[in-house]
Amino acid sequence: MNLLQITVVGAGVMGKGLAYNCAVSGHEVFLNDKNEEILAKAKKEIEKLLEVSFQKSFITEETFESAKNSIKFESELNIAAKDANLVIEAVLENMDLKISIFKQLDRICNPETILATNTSTMSPTEIGAQTSRPDKVVAMHFFNPVHKMKLVEVVRGLETSDETVEFAKEVSASLKKEAVEVNEFPGFVTSRMNCLIGNEAMNMLMEGVASAKDIDKAMKLGLNHPMGPLELADLVGLDTRLRNMEYLYQTLGEKYRPCPLLVKYVKAGRLGKKSGSGFYKYN
Repeated sequence: MNLLQITVVGAGVMGKGLAYNCAVSGHEVFLNDKNEEILAKAKKEIEKLLEVSFQKSFITEETFESAKNSIKFESELNIAAKDANLVIEAVLENMDLKISIFKQLDRICNPETILATNTSTMSPTEIGAQTSRPDKVVAMHFFNPVHKMKLVEVVRGLETSDETVEFAKEVSASLKKEAVEVNEFPGFVTSRMNCLIGNEAMNMLMEGVASAKDIDKAMKLGLNHPMGPLELADLVGLDTRLRNMEYLYQTLGEKYRPCPLLVKYVKAGRLGKKSGSGFYKYN
């Protein structure tokens, strides 16, 4: 496909990963976050990842130089998104926040701009209904770390057009990802399964069935999972996992009730790798 101008809204873990992936794939990228400190941190970490990727020959010198020049860091959303072909929102899993951003994007962007949410659980139908272009709103659920993970769930809302779905699939292919098309339902495919597995692992840890290390080891060696469910929860962020579980509990019922241990850890500020401790401790 033709190279695009892509705006990523939110410079957290997923946002900076998306910006890097889009840039090394040849697209022009704006990374937006209203928090200047978070934006500066993202810039530093993206530049470091580019340097390491070049040194290890994961990307060529030409790609390295091109990607460095193609990412712009911008705190003003109206500047970052006004000329975008595609906007990917990658903020917290909070519906009110997402709707607020999409309402702004609907006013700022050209009428033909596709608006995507990177949500792992929430409704693109509900988000799209708050805009004047629900046919151009879609969920594109990427996975962490974005540059390594090969899957994108392309989630069709009630009003999402066939053209928008095909566009999302083409963009995914341009980023060297495999896309699966999903009809909207809370949690899509992967989050519904992953949250159940992770929540049961937390319940087993709470009940004293096995240690966190041994639960994860059993899943990796016995069921061939590349990462244990507790390791993965720490990587995603326990606060993010709790928000996902609360949404699925609200929409799908009792089997998604968050484990009390997860609630306790989040209240204690043990949020996983990003805070230095979760189910494991990190330097």
